[in-house]
Amino acid sequence: MAGGLQKYRHLGRDSAHRQALLRNLVTSLIKNESIHTTHPKAKEAQRLAEKLITLAKRNNETAKRKAQGILYTPDELMPKLFGELRERYADRPGGYTRVLRTEPKDKYSQAPSAILALVDGPRDMRFAMTAAAVARDRALGKEHTDITHMNVDKVTKFRKNGQKEFEDMVARIQTLKTKSP
Repeated sequence: MAGGLQKYRHLGRDSAHRQALLRNLVTSLIKNESIHTTHPKAKEAQRLAEKLITLAKRNNETAKRKAQGILYTPDELMPKLFGELRERYADRPGGYTRVLRTEPKDKYSQAPSAILALVDGPRDMRFAMTAAAVARDRALGKEHTDITHMNVDKVTKFRKNGQKEFEDMVARIQTLKTKSP
């Protein structure tokens, strides 16, 4: 039914295929902390990933059973989900993932692409981009803009050693810039 109210995207698949697709995407996300897919798939996988990390934060037997039902390789990923990721997001009230739009992956279909990534991790793209902006401003002797200050606050707010990690990243970027010709 065109234009009707939908609770979720159907993604052109029947329910079993859609559920298998989303489980596979979320399993890959937990394993690699970042995946590249189409934008609608990323938005739907984001919903399931947020629920899975919320389950991990509960850290009880019922939550572990539900998480095992979602992940395809629970024996491999349960320690990471209920260990490292649960500790990383213990103080964060939500928003564990980020969807970043990208250029289409396939030049033939031109489907809108996106990167679905866990925030505050070692592969957090906003963290690296903000550090690069701060390093550039410092090299040019310019004041930071309001947006740069806001992004620094966002990327360091929920990290345990956020400000120290951020300054280390800025220093690494500055040394890379000085070494290049």
